[in-house]
Amino acid sequence: MADAAVEEAPAEETAPAEELAAEKKPAKEAKKKKDKKGKEAAPVDDSAPSIAAHPRAARSIAQAKSWGALIGFLVGGYESLPTHTLVIAGVRAIAFGLILYVAVWAGSVFFWRRMVIVEIKAREQQLLAAVRKAQERRQAAETGGGAR
Repeated sequence: MADAAVEEAPAEETAPAEELAAEKKPAKEAKKKKDKKGKEAAPVDDSAPSIAAHPRAARSIAQAKSWGALIGFLVGGYESLPTHTLVIAGVRAIAFGLILYVAVWAGSVFFWRRMVIVEIKAREQQLLAAVRKAQERRQAAETGGGAR
C-alpha cells in the first residue's frame, strides 16, 4: 500500500534531480567543517603560499623522495646481505627505503617551505624598489617640469 501512495503523488511535488542538486549545493556550502572534537575548523586562506603550487618545489620534492627511497633501498639491501637470507635482506631493504623516503620528504618540505618564503620576500623587495624608482622619477618630472 505504501507503493500505491508513492505512485499517486502529484507530479508537481516531485522535482527533477537537477533542481534538487542545485538546492543542496548552497546547503553544503553553508555547513562549516568541524574537527574531531566538534569545534569549527579555522577558515583556510587560499592566498597563502603553497609548496604544491610552486613548480620547482614540487618537482624537487618528488625527485628527492624517489632518490631517497632508491638509496635507502640499495644501502639497506647491501648492509643486510650478511644475514644470509634473501627474504630478510629484502624486507630490511624495503624498510630502509621507506624510512629514508619519509626522512628525505620531510627534509625537502622543510627546506622548500623556507625557500618559498625567501623567494616571496625577495620578490617583494624587487617590487618595492621598482615602486620607489617610479615615485622618484615622477617627483623628478614634477619638480623638473615646474622649474622650466
